[in-house]
Amino acid sequence: MDYSKPIPVIGKDGVRGTLVGPATTETDATHALVQFETGQQVLVPIDALTSQADGSYYYLALRQDELMLERNDSTDSSADSLVLPVIAEKVLVQRKSRVTGRVRISKAVQQREELIDEPLLRQTVHVERVPINRVVEGELPVRYEGDTMIIPVLEEVLVVEKRLMLKEELHITQHQEQIHQPQRITLRSEDITVERMNANNQPVLERAEQA
Repeated sequence: MDYSKPIPVIGKDGVRGTLVGPATTETDATHALVQFETGQQVLVPIDALTSQADGSYYYLALRQDELMLERNDSTDSSADSLVLPVIAEKVLVQRKSRVTGRVRISKAVQQREELIDEPLLRQTVHVERVPINRVVEGELPVRYEGDTMIIPVLEEVLVVEKRLMLKEELHITQHQEQIHQPQRITLRSEDITVERMNANNQPVLERAEQA
């Protein structure tokens, strides 16, 4: 018997409880401890417990008053306390499914031909390339002429031309100023002495300077 987890117990009289564990005495291996909803714990014979097929609960084949009689028989008459069971009947409602009838559904596929004549709309596009080869100032928008949409196709071309460009100017300004730079130089001059004689044969002195 599995005591690893609490398993519900339903008595013969509908009283509910929980399988707590085995008997507390080491010699009593034929009983299990059940705690009822009233809080009372009672030793129940193991052979009176029947596990359901799905293992959801144990069915106790004894009423609670029968358990109390069995307990009083096995209890020493010199016991100081007397336990009086409080019994309350409860309704156990269970629901089961049963087959009351069957329905068979058959499906047959039928084929038929119908003539459908609906108008369909078809559009065709004629593309004509018109060479222009004209220089424009910028991008041109798409325009319409009647039902014709005209899309401009642009291409960048390289234009090379030669022009004179003033690269730079040289501005030359002449300035004049007077400066004094004293220097010592040597200048040469010649002196000529002419000696004239008079009738008395006396010299007549004359001096001439030529620079």
